[in-house]
Amino acid sequence: MKGLIIIFVCICSLFACNEAPKNNTMKEENNTGKIAIAIHGGAGNLKKLNLTPEQETAYKATLDTALTAGYAILQNGGSSLDAVQAAINVLEDSPLFNAGKGAVFNHEGINEMDAAIMNGKDLSCGAVAGVRHVKNPINAAMAVMKNSEHILLTGEGAESFAAKYGVEMVDPKYFFTELRWQQLLEALKEDSVELDHDGKKATAQTFTPEQLREEKYGTVGCVALDKNGNIAAGTSTGGLTNKKYGRIGDAPLIGCGTYANNNSCAVSCTGRGEDFMRNTIAADIAAQVEYLKVPLDTAVKHSIKEKLVATKGRGGCIAIDKQGKIAAEFTTTGMYRGWIDTNGLKEIWIYEKK
Repeated sequence: MKGLIIIFVCICSLFACNEAPKNNTMKEENNTGKIAIAIHGGAGNLKKLNLTPEQETAYKATLDTALTAGYAILQNGGSSLDAVQAAINVLEDSPLFNAGKGAVFNHEGINEMDAAIMNGKDLSCGAVAGVRHVKNPINAAMAVMKNSEHILLTGEGAESFAAKYGVEMVDPKYFFTELRWQQLLEALKEDSVELDHDGKKATAQTFTPEQLREEKYGTVGCVALDKNGNIAAGTSTGGLTNKKYGRIGDAPLIGCGTYANNNSCAVSCTGRGEDFMRNTIAADIAAQVEYLKVPLDTAVKHSIKEKLVATKGRGGCIAIDKQGKIAAEFTTTGMYRGWIDTNGLKEIWIYEKK
């Protein structure tokens, strides 16, 4: 009898082993093989009359370049994480956006930047804040995610860590742009903290009042879906003009300005950081999708148009789910944004869609 029991157990074990590959195969079959990507370059009161045709073309061209860079990685079978990094690198290298090269100045006349990136596959993530010499802060965030047991590193410590892992460092002069400097001078006049392009009036004839007071909540971000069904999100920003005391916003805070989870969605936010922090907007959207089974566009609209507005918050976000559905909402008159959906259709927008 004892021998029969042993034989029975062995047979059951063989069946169990034979079943395991089938279960793994089924999981793979749930992946559609579709790819998609979305980006944003900040939301704000972007009045059409304030942008010349040349400026509008420049913004759209950079958004297009960023989309193309990220999408090319997805087309070649690359990960959503790498696509997010590539797209954000393009935006960080442009002086048009408040991240990297186009970062605004703090109260001391220094460019301090924050960034975060998150992998929806395993919830791994990394972030940096208050860095001053990192050419592409999103690359430093990636280094933290891949090489550190921690999630968020700040200041000199973050820079030392990034340099150790080969992230490119630059002289702070690299970040200087005349427009950002004039915006700081305007903010210093009244000792006000300004949101990206939010000066009160022009101080130099080279810039119009509209350019100095664009009221654009500057952050750049990207969300993407790769062919393996994994989603990722990343956000990078220069923060507020004339910010003081080492202020850090929502961009590098997981669940506030950046979040990704294969069970729900990937989100990147842009706006007044404190509003997104107190409402944990990115996590709020993901929770609706995962636990309440709310459609992505409905969840995004609720968090941005209702929850954010209820606390007088301002800004917007982009999001993507595992099926490649894309959603974008904002409370302002415009948001620099674009996407390539699962059908390969590309769209780039600045103002409200009509």
